[in-house]
Amino acid sequence: MFSVSPIKAFRDNYIWLITLADNQALVVDPGDAAPVIAVLEERALTLKGILLTHHHSDHAGGIAALKARAAGMAQSLTVYGPTQSKHSDHGCQDGERIAIPLADNSSLGDSKPGDTAADTLTLQVLEVPGHTLDHLAFVIDDALFCGDTLFSGGCGRLFEGTACELYQSLQKFAALPDTTRVFCAHEYTAANLKFALAAEPDNAALTEYAAEVDKLCAMGIPSLPSTLGRERAINPFLRTNSPTIRHSVGDRFQKTIDSDLECFTLLRQWKDNF
Repeated sequence: MFSVSPIKAFRDNYIWLITLADNQALVVDPGDAAPVIAVLEERALTLKGILLTHHHSDHAGGIAALKARAAGMAQSLTVYGPTQSKHSDHGCQDGERIAIPLADNSSLGDSKPGDTAADTLTLQVLEVPGHTLDHLAFVIDDALFCGDTLFSGGCGRLFEGTACELYQSLQKFAALPDTTRVFCAHEYTAANLKFALAAEPDNAALTEYAAEVDKLCAMGIPSLPSTLGRERAINPFLRTNSPTIRHSVGDRFQKTIDSDLECFTLLRQWKDNF
């Protein structure tokens, strides 16, 4: 029903392009309009929707130009994003499910009588505060577009929310199936894995994955998407019950770690200064 490919932007951003039927497309977090427009024109795609995870400029900076372009071409373009965002045409709520029609004579919108799974794409919304207070994630089928909340081998910094909020947000992701593909917004994997190895040096899956990512980076190939199954196996922020990680964090902060949340909170502090 759809395919996903990366559009590189800035130093390490990925703007995810979701190609639908009839040469329609969505993009996720277009911080820069120029590379998006170039790909749309090269592939003769019509941009029908934008998924915005949060307000930071490297995610939202290209929206105004893309909306102006669509208006100039008399094309309908809907921005799905946080209710607080000035860019959002559709302010999204936690748990909301949005049906995206795939027929060429349809416009994006909410479910309507007569819609069927065969001609719609269902977008599930998750509110995931922590990195920012307005942060959203979007799930389409087996694809998770998580912005800056989860990275392969890591998680987002706490700019506005609390460690407890971010921990709870990551638990929403952890409840998804292992086969869920994880489309993060930055190529941070290699750097994250260096920290992950410091926290859990005896994790064989992590060691193997780090070597694989090093080879991909050397060839200029994206490390993403990951999968939730892989992240549960190697990502320290999803492994706060690991005895090795708890021991590493306890050694670092000279204390006994009594809970997953405490481990997560101190792990995030450690990573901030790694």
